[in-house]
Amino acid sequence: MKSFEEIYRQFDVQQKSYPYGNGHINDTYLITPCPKYILQRINTAIFTDPDGVMNNINAVTVHIKKKLAEQGRDTERETLTVIKTLDGKSYYRDEDGNCYRMYKFIEGAVSYDNVSSAEILESAAKSFGEFQNMLSDFPAETLHESIKNFHNTPLRFEALKRAIADNKAGRLDSVKEEVEYALSFENEIDKVTKGIEDGTIPLRVTHNDTKINNVLIDPQTGKGVAVIDLDTVMPGSLLYDFGDGLRTGGAMAAEDETDLSKVGLSTELFASYVKGFLAGIGDGICQKELDLLPYSVFLLTYECGIRFLTDYLEGDTYFKIHRPNHNLDRARTQLAMCKDIISKYDILSEIVRKAR
Repeated sequence: MKSFEEIYRQFDVQQKSYPYGNGHINDTYLITPCPKYILQRINTAIFTDPDGVMNNINAVTVHIKKKLAEQGRDTERETLTVIKTLDGKSYYRDEDGNCYRMYKFIEGAVSYDNVSSAEILESAAKSFGEFQNMLSDFPAETLHESIKNFHNTPLRFEALKRAIADNKAGRLDSVKEEVEYALSFENEIDKVTKGIEDGTIPLRVTHNDTKINNVLIDPQTGKGVAVIDLDTVMPGSLLYDFGDGLRTGGAMAAEDETDLSKVGLSTELFASYVKGFLAGIGDGICQKELDLLPYSVFLLTYECGIRFLTDYLEGDTYFKIHRPNHNLDRARTQLAMCKDIISKYDILSEIVRKAR
């Protein structure tokens, strides 16, 4: 295996590299001193088609740069810039099959792992809304599906039913209450997939990992700078991005909180996210998408909950766990948040109505 110095010199830079960031999927390194770059080793165990992933990223960032230029904005700072290899490719594959890509480092911006204020969440939401706005005329169907059926909730539901039937880890008796609650929504979880199929919900470019730390924030102004981590950019619904952004950003407790009395969706943070997202997307959202914004938060929370529950029933084979019953704790937290979202649904709908 080549040293990292040999690898990053495939991109014609001569600086030193240092580990950087705390991402869970790709190994990330900072190349310094000046100019700075980000070097990443792509996790090909998850992203099995790096050509497709990088083609998506190139196509989307070029499109965004064009829109930024038309608006007189900074094309180097407000989206990722892919650095080509010496032979003009978007990533480098070494003799062991490891794949590496490089981006220009975006100066004067930070990411937050947790929501520090409603204002920061609003800024992140606005950035995700602008991301949707700038890509509203991009032909989403031309993008590679980097993870097949990633947010296909009905298929996730079928996987749960198989896990229940198989009971591989012998844990079914301990989660009968959770299973009964999860199965009760069988007829409520296909609104988005059916809407995409029949054309009533637009097929769009979606980010699919809208955690707050995937928006760079200017620490001086508190405003969003750029949306990053574009590996999961693919065709989908903006409802996936909106819902998952609030599943994490609007939660009142950690994803694995064991005290379920602390779990719920903050209506204050929901309102801030709605305000920012709608300001960013402008008129580029249809009425049905607007109507389903509160539903999307339930849907993405439910989907995550049944994924944790499925993994628990299968013996913790997918998600990393850090304690016994960790996936069960995660599942219970997500399902408890679903109950809270349902209890506040009318309030959430009114917030959306007033925001328009």
